[in-house]
Amino acid sequence: MDALNKNVPRVLIVDDVETNRFILRDVILDMNNYPILAENGLQALKIVQHIKPQLIILDIAMPEMDGFEVCRKLKEDPLTRDIPIIFISAYDEPGDIVKGFEIGCEDYIVKPFIPEVVKARVGAHLKLNDVSTKMKEVNRKLQMSIQEQRKLVDTERRRVLYALLRVARENACYDKLYMERLQCNCRILAEAMQLSTRFGHLISDHFVDIIELATPLCDLGNLAIHTSILQKQEPLNEDERKIIQGHTNIGARILQDVEALGDENGFIHMAREIAHYHHENWDGSGYPEGIKEEQIPLAAQIVAVVSGYCALTEKRIYRDAYSREEAISLMEKECGEKYNPEIFWILKKIVKQMQ
Repeated sequence: MDALNKNVPRVLIVDDVETNRFILRDVILDMNNYPILAENGLQALKIVQHIKPQLIILDIAMPEMDGFEVCRKLKEDPLTRDIPIIFISAYDEPGDIVKGFEIGCEDYIVKPFIPEVVKARVGAHLKLNDVSTKMKEVNRKLQMSIQEQRKLVDTERRRVLYALLRVARENACYDKLYMERLQCNCRILAEAMQLSTRFGHLISDHFVDIIELATPLCDLGNLAIHTSILQKQEPLNEDERKIIQGHTNIGARILQDVEALGDENGFIHMAREIAHYHHENWDGSGYPEGIKEEQIPLAAQIVAVVSGYCALTEKRIYRDAYSREEAISLMEKECGEKYNPEIFWILKKIVKQMQ
């Protein structure tokens, strides 16, 4: 019989007495299963590292390492903890039986062996193990299917949000390249912050990936602002400024509704934080909430610094684009007021990498 044939259950028999091993071997063969024999606990532990059995019949009273210790080691190892174990012993002391169950064995057979009893016990545990294995595989496939469905839903949700973003961008006459530049520069700054002692523990690779995806949604709320205000070239009056400022709350509400439908990877959550708080200032003079310093979510702090830099280095109707040096000089004057000083100084160090 082929031990490597996965369709044939493998039963590891561990007993220091040769006669017992052979008796159990014959019983297992008679059941059309494959017996694997081990003379002691150390040998058994080595075998399971190479050939994982579907069941272990384990003697308790063995020299050097008894069955209790072997069972304990098997149950501590994630690779072998699920293998069912049947203890065998010449004694039926209640204390031994209880101890065996406490450390993880599934059954207990007393010597001398009655072949019919051994077959019944072995057959029952092999069936249970087979059902358990199949259930785990079904569950694994189900989880994979659920994850794939979630990915599809997340992808479709992102497409819808980006489609809405295009409308918001067009309403505000934003250049698509500007948004892509903002997105790219946020990633560059976040990666640089990963290397700092101040922010390294706060910014994971996942954070970097998500902020790149979430940043473009910062002005999603412009969907609800009339183009006559968004595209106005004259200075805005007080009422118009308040309407414009309302885009932060509008964008956050849109994204909060989407987040309520599910947000497995945190993308919508971060996008909502950015949309809501990217106009808050470090000293509390921003909007919409007037929060300050560490009250402002880190992603929103990053976007605030990067958007300040990108805006200054972009050409506007009323001015030419500032150079990198000019932009940094102007931002430095607002450092500690508008921007987190520590994030700004990191930006200043890597400004040549910024697009």
